[in-house]
Amino acid sequence: MSKNASLKRSGKIVQVLDGELLKAPPIWLMRQAGRYLPEYRAVREDVNGFLDLCFNPDLASKVTLQPIARFDFDAAILFADILVIPYALGRSVKFVEGEGPRLEPIDKDGITALDQGDGLEKLNPILETVSLVRRQLDTTKTLIGFCGAPWTVATYMVAGRGTPAQAPARSMAAREPEHFQLLINRLVNISADYLIGQFRAGADVVQIFDSWAGVLGENEFERWSIAPTAEIVRKVRAAVPHAKIIGFPKGVGFMLERYAEETGVDAVGIDWTVPLNLARQRLPEEIAIQGNLDPLILHSGGTALDRAIDHILECLGGSRFIFNLGHGILPDTPIAHVERLVERVRKG
Repeated sequence: MSKNASLKRSGKIVQVLDGELLKAPPIWLMRQAGRYLPEYRAVREDVNGFLDLCFNPDLASKVTLQPIARFDFDAAILFADILVIPYALGRSVKFVEGEGPRLEPIDKDGITALDQGDGLEKLNPILETVSLVRRQLDTTKTLIGFCGAPWTVATYMVAGRGTPAQAPARSMAAREPEHFQLLINRLVNISADYLIGQFRAGADVVQIFDSWAGVLGENEFERWSIAPTAEIVRKVRAAVPHAKIIGFPKGVGFMLERYAEETGVDAVGIDWTVPLNLARQRLPEEIAIQGNLDPLILHSGGTALDRAIDHILECLGGSRFIFNLGHGILPDTPIAHVERLVERVRKG
């Protein structure tokens, strides 16, 4: 797509982000393309590794669209991973079955030596996936692209894996703030370029996942989460005016209000620990809310699921609201529970 191509956004989620109030909220789920789907597992068996699937546009577009075919969600979210960014910067990234991501831990020398190229050439297959999905996706459906927030991506780069409370990154940020700032700055630049590329390839909306924001103290949250996210939003909108952006700072509690006010995002994703009435009262009216069903309740099903759905709809229905989980769907979630969720949300 040309750099000067106009942005044409699609679907009910875009309507909500544009300020419309819908009778029933649109719905999609984080990690909606994944291991709980037998059709996904069949595709996964045909590739050697997770990153091989992410960088195969034909297969990645196929799995991106699988949840739409099965559940008729209101949005497809690009099948990829937040850790493609360290890969694009020349770092070793692999996924170990049953254990998760493994990276070569980075230190101050590694930060200084980071690949200073734009890195986007390595991500071209993912941008091709975006284009393929947009061509196949019905125009009534929203295509969501994404990246990891610089703080969250940095935590994996420093520790080489997920750790309790991501202590290695917090320690580096406290002990060597100048070098850690260099890492954050590099991640801001490449992440903004990556999101711009996704918009130009056909994404309607993008989401910035800050899954580890909740481990930061007040001042650290301002420096390492809010400020970098705000800079990404600024850079993206400079290249793609009116770009619609959702931020998801998991676990930040009442600091959510500052995040919404200072980052410039159009919507905030909230996890299941956030009191819904307070969220609607404290967040700016112009900010849409996305969330916040506990993935474990979806996994459990039954009357607990029904009650949780009804509570969310009672608190947030009729406002600018997108129904989602408070984090990613669990891999062994029964398909019947997802079907029940969609049916109940659509009934309002």
